[in-house]
Amino acid sequence: MEEEGEKRSEKKGWKDYKKESSEQREPLKKVQIIAKSYYARKDVQQAIFEFCKNRETVPRYLEGFGKRPDMLDYPNDILGLARKGATSFHCSEELWQNPLEISTDLSQEQLNEIKIGWDFLIDIDSKYLDYSKIAAKLIIKALEHHGITHIGLKFSGSKGFHLIVPFKAFPQQIEIRGEIKQTKNMFPEWARYVAEYVNDIIQQKLTEEILELSNQEDIEKKGKDLYEILYKPTGEKAEKRRIVRFVCPNFKCRAVVNSTTKSNRKTLRCPSCNGDLEKIDEKEFYTALSNNDNSEKNPDLFEKKATTKGLIDSVDIVLVSSRHLFRAPYSLHEKTSLASAVVERDEIENFKPSDADPLKIKVKPFYPEGLEENEAKELLMQSIDWAEKNNRIETKKFTGKSIDLKGLTITEDMFPPIIKKLMLGIKDDGRKRALSILVAFFSFLEFPQEYIEEKLREWNKRNYKPLKDGYLKAQIVWSIRNKRMPPNYDKPIYKEFNATELLDPQFKGIKNPVNYTVREAMRNRGRTGGEYENKNKSSNAKTKP
Repeated sequence: MEEEGEKRSEKKGWKDYKKESSEQREPLKKVQIIAKSYYARKDVQQAIFEFCKNRETVPRYLEGFGKRPDMLDYPNDILGLARKGATSFHCSEELWQNPLEISTDLSQEQLNEIKIGWDFLIDIDSKYLDYSKIAAKLIIKALEHHGITHIGLKFSGSKGFHLIVPFKAFPQQIEIRGEIKQTKNMFPEWARYVAEYVNDIIQQKLTEEILELSNQEDIEKKGKDLYEILYKPTGEKAEKRRIVRFVCPNFKCRAVVNSTTKSNRKTLRCPSCNGDLEKIDEKEFYTALSNNDNSEKNPDLFEKKATTKGLIDSVDIVLVSSRHLFRAPYSLHEKTSLASAVVERDEIENFKPSDADPLKIKVKPFYPEGLEENEAKELLMQSIDWAEKNNRIETKKFTGKSIDLKGLTITEDMFPPIIKKLMLGIKDDGRKRALSILVAFFSFLEFPQEYIEEKLREWNKRNYKPLKDGYLKAQIVWSIRNKRMPPNYDKPIYKEFNATELLDPQFKGIKNPVNYTVREAMRNRGRTGGEYENKNKSSNAKTKP
């Protein structure tokens, strides 16, 4: 009776909506029209609630998310939020004792104390569902090869899939080089190693099967490349550029100009007579952004590698990050209005988006049943070994408290307040601008590269969304080779971080964070260098106070 009353209420509300004039209302999206009646289903409520236990769970209101942290207390909370406009529900990979205790003010150690564990989740994303199907089957095959038989699979709601391996499948702890590591505390590092390892395993086969499904001509028509050029020393993707040769048609001039460009530029002005130059030929080459090395000068440092990147991100590494949310099972998708429905492994090949029609779906558990403990131990151990061999594991290189630079002992308490604030991490927009300040500060003072990399990796983890490792490394390498002072205190960039009150008013006349630190080091001259001593005597602080 109660359900029938709710249905009548929903129908009445829809009739009332139709009677309103177009001037009085914004047209509802399809997902808004069906959300309340869909989330009124008891089986859908129960499926979402059961999966989201011990997870940070946040409703989405068409274009924006609700407050964080948040959680579901009861299954009918879902209908209550839908009546307020919620169209979907998103939850964390991490499992918490009480998600409401999560705070950005907590240290990593404090977060670990309230963390129960984490599920390993793979997000397959592509513009083409057929490619996502190929990736899903290959990833499942790779996991099964490592002894994992209990794998959850669901449709993303658009053109991809989510796969899950529950935390229970992983060992509680692992001994690595004599040190016991608690698995629950190793998120997102270990989950990222597993994701990258699985991605590496399937890449070649994924490329081959996509080529079998779509020939090279079809793929190129979609504007995608089948290959990428990598710079061997750093592993970064090289950027394609052109050397275009122009000649001046003026017989009195006949100047020849070589232009290096990323665009298809066809005309250029003659530097001698200011007339239009004529393009006579062009040649492609590749350059590494980290140091401007290029394939013209050093062709052996560049290699061609087959890739499906652009066609499909078989494993979305961004999802493997602290407090990242993903769409809960049976949650609706705002763009397609389809449900994120569970898919059996033998259904992948014939799966159609219409199978996720919220009016037709039958609810099944996303979490695999009958799971055995330590089922994923072999996968985790091999992933860690792979990460170590491929230089993915971050190693601590400094354990002391200070560093010596040309007779000046610099400790972190000598950093200016603005640098200390930025080092706490960026909680909103501005990560790249903050990085430009920090990397300029460290590199201009000539801190060792290992020190800079370690400190900025730690800083990156504190950001609301970490920057890509390749971008971080490239910026550090470039800054070390092209030293420059960080911006002076009178530049507007500091206002973006609401930090004008931290610009060292106690030291009148100091215009730059570097000068602040050198002044502090001069005042504390004579202290011992400590364990952070730099053995490379060529490193020195050139800045004068």
